[in-house]
Amino acid sequence: MEATEPVNNACRQLGLATQTDTSLAKQLLVDRVNQLILNDFEQLVSLLYRLDVSEAKIKELLQSYPQEDAALIIADLVIDREAEKIKSRREWGGKKYDESSGEEKW
Repeated sequence: MEATEPVNNACRQLGLATQTDTSLAKQLLVDRVNQLILNDFEQLVSLLYRLDVSEAKIKELLQSYPQEDAALIIADLVIDREAEKIKSRREWGGKKYDESSGEEKW
């Protein structure tokens, strides 16, 4: 799996354009999460639920690292979860996985 794939999947899930530069894509993702924290927290919570990001992990990391940027912590968890999903889809096959959209094919 390319390093950009989980980051770009996360970007797509949050309504952002994909990027060839992983660091730029991650920064855009962090900015989007921060914008949601400040302006639409309910939508952020809804997105995290839909993306199946562990609420327990979020709470644990935010409490363990209170000096860190919350948006960066959350963005990293979203990326990690997307990487887990990609790995699982590839290992278990089943439904076809559409690389371009990050979605399952039916």
